[in-house]
Amino acid sequence: MPPSAAPIATLGVVTDTHIPDRVNNLHPALIPGLRAAGVERILHAGDISTRWVLDELAQVAPVTAVQGNRDWLYRVDLPKTVQFEVAGVKVGLAHGHGTWFTYWWDKFQFVILGYRFQRYRKVLEKSCPGARVIVYGHTHTAENRWEDGVLYFNPGSASFSFRPEDARPTYGLLRFYPGGRVEGEILPLDGAQVVNGSWQACP
Repeated sequence: MPPSAAPIATLGVVTDTHIPDRVNNLHPALIPGLRAAGVERILHAGDISTRWVLDELAQVAPVTAVQGNRDWLYRVDLPKTVQFEVAGVKVGLAHGHGTWFTYWWDKFQFVILGYRFQRYRKVLEKSCPGARVIVYGHTHTAENRWEDGVLYFNPGSASFSFRPEDARPTYGLLRFYPGGRVEGEILPLDGAQVVNGSWQACP
């Protein structure tokens, strides 16, 4: 496949916006970034917290979203997982927290051991069986890794990180090419930071 080949489809990927429980609005660079990329579909991997976030993203492109562990508090009624095909590639979308048992067990392990991707891989394989691309959120840690022929893609939180080394909020792009090739890209959201629950310009 020549590197200059144009993608068949470009998807924007967003997760863990946490509005209004962590911040009051979408990052000011997110909508312009998605528009500039020419995305034809947006995936939101949960912890949306209020439905108008999906309405705002839908002004750029149609949105497919799943429910995160925080969304039930705000009565955002969405499926827990969605599977579909893009350019012949099976894609699974889930938040990544699994059951309430796995959610709390992971919380305990996170405190003791810190972040470990392999803990989430087991949950994701059960949530999205047979998917070649698994899109998820929950961890607030960006991942763009292939393992055993599967792309595990987490764009990182579009609002904040749990870890100092991932301080900047991020979002992602998935590009699908002829022949089943898929590429993921993680992009930073620059120019603003959360101060007292609102986005303020960085000094």
